[in-house]
Amino acid sequence: LVTDFTVQLATLSEAGIPIVKALTILEGQTRPGPFKYVLQDLTEDVAAGTPLSEAMGKHGHVFDPLYSSMVRAGEAGGVLDRILVRLATFREKAAAIRAKVVGAMIYPAVLTFVALVVVSFVIVWVIPKFQGIFETFDISLPGATQLLLDVSGFAVKYWYLVFGLPVVLFLLHGFLMRRSQGYRYRMHKLLLNTPGFGPVVRKSITASFSRTFGTLIQAGVPHLDALAIVRDATGNEVLLEGVENIRRTVREGEGIARPMGETGIFDDLVTNMVDVGEATGELDNMLLKVADAYEVSVDRQIDALFKLLEPALLIVMAVFVGFIVVALFLPLMEIMGSLGQ
Repeated sequence: LVTDFTVQLATLSEAGIPIVKALTILEGQTRPGPFKYVLQDLTEDVAAGTPLSEAMGKHGHVFDPLYSSMVRAGEAGGVLDRILVRLATFREKAAAIRAKVVGAMIYPAVLTFVALVVVSFVIVWVIPKFQGIFETFDISLPGATQLLLDVSGFAVKYWYLVFGLPVVLFLLHGFLMRRSQGYRYRMHKLLLNTPGFGPVVRKSITASFSRTFGTLIQAGVPHLDALAIVRDATGNEVLLEGVENIRRTVREGEGIARPMGETGIFDDLVTNMVDVGEATGELDNMLLKVADAYEVSVDRQIDALFKLLEPALLIVMAVFVGFIVVALFLPLMEIMGSLGQ
């Protein structure tokens, strides 16, 4: 909703429509709901003489610090229409990346869920019936079959642990991610160092940092204020720590490139481009070029990663199902052979 609102507000503002009139139009065409009430408050505040950025700041759950800061910079420089266009482009690109990641994860997630349901059903309901058959004929079982029966027996006897413990751990993880900054930091650092996913996440947060920081600088926000906004807007604790270190060093009078390299998050290509941007006075353009390049790279890596993940999940499923089938049918073949004799 916010992205669509930003695009429409930028279009109306570029067409020369006053901001109060544009807000009234957008509020009138918005469906009833929480966002419509927010637009009503914005329209009333701006009509009463409150700056748009200040009115948006009252609704921080809808318009984040990055949003209101860019609008404030546009108001101060008299270029609100251009800032809204940049903000709309920024949000559209961010939304496109999120949608691509979510879309790519749907099939593997569904496949994993179905596999877990099928395997759980086989272990809890099917295998115990075979165990009764094997006990009736009193035959010696192969090691694989005995292992499968032991796993099934444990799952049936301690079902509350087998099925409840993962749920408890998942809820505990979610609780700690919300409440414990130290736990979040360790999880985020672990994710950055995970083979396969780590490089993609690292490039993704590099692209996000570069686009956000570059857009703020292009909008006329001072470097220290822009870094503070980027720090507060990021959801990655490792990047948050890195940006705070960069901001502390810049406040002491140094450039941005060296502390960026010292964070361990940004590679040499990014720091060198930032160094060139500082030297030439084109830091905002350099950062946006980094963002464009890394977003394309993230798209390609996500496609490649999930193309490998899907067959890998199918192979794992095939191995599990094959193990279960072989483990169950080896004793059955022995039983059929003894009955034939």
